[in-house]
Amino acid sequence: MLTYFAKRIALGLVTIWFIASATFFGMHAVPGDPLAGDKAMTAQIRANLEAKYGLDKPLGSQYLIYLGNIARGDFGISYTQENRRVNDIIREHFPISATLGILAIVFAGLGGVLWGALTALYRNRWPDVVIMFLVILGISVPSFVVAAISQWSLVGANLAAGTTILPIGGWGTVWHMLVPALVLGLSTMAYLTRLMRSSMLEVVSTDYIRTAKAKGLPATQIFSRHQLRNAILPVVTVLGPAIAGITTGGFVVEIVFAIPGLGRYFVQAIQQLDYTVIMGTTVFYGAFLVFMVILVDLVYGLIDPRVRVEK
Repeated sequence: MLTYFAKRIALGLVTIWFIASATFFGMHAVPGDPLAGDKAMTAQIRANLEAKYGLDKPLGSQYLIYLGNIARGDFGISYTQENRRVNDIIREHFPISATLGILAIVFAGLGGVLWGALTALYRNRWPDVVIMFLVILGISVPSFVVAAISQWSLVGANLAAGTTILPIGGWGTVWHMLVPALVLGLSTMAYLTRLMRSSMLEVVSTDYIRTAKAKGLPATQIFSRHQLRNAILPVVTVLGPAIAGITTGGFVVEIVFAIPGLGRYFVQAIQQLDYTVIMGTTVFYGAFLVFMVILVDLVYGLIDPRVRVEK
């Protein structure tokens, strides 16, 4: 098992190197000047800025410097935010995105397992039909549309009540998190519901379930100890990438609800051609995704003792 995870970590490091390299050369292939506009008022100021950021060196030298900095965990200094390091931006704003993402994955995971199990138990009856219709809507409608409709609905509800039931934007309390977290986790919840439903229907028809019923075990015990535990394994498999995707992918939701998370700064960096912020956050997101995938492999083996790694 230790050898297996050592190989996975090695492959994860190679994946992070590939992400970092692709991001570096992709950003340098994008048309535009990162020092254009008010950043370089004179030729001397421009030369000083190029020397500071290493832009006066050949591309190969810049790449080696970039890899060396990444290996030390140094993502550089922002081009647009004066004297602000990319590491500081990530450290200050990623916890906000992570908090929102964790709450969203809790909603998505609990909702996906609950609704998926419910649709399997009431297969082809009205609860199954209604929930699956909502699941299709959740998968099909983009998150920015759901975010805009949710915010519009909150405005109407607050006006009708004559008071603020829930804030329509901002950050600071748990009430600010509820609606953005629901919007962020909605599509993942819909996907997990479909996955849980199909897994439950597959487990119900297995021999050990029929044996448990023949032994006269209570329905609740069969459901919790046999059906649910085995049906949830495929959900756990996709939960790692889902956690990483939700935690780092709430760009639109953060902008619509005015949440000062890392995604907001990532979008601003793209608009302003802030190379260091774009490359640093992309590598950070990629490393986080790789870590979550490896973690899910470990959790999968703990949940299902039958999982063994062959030599």
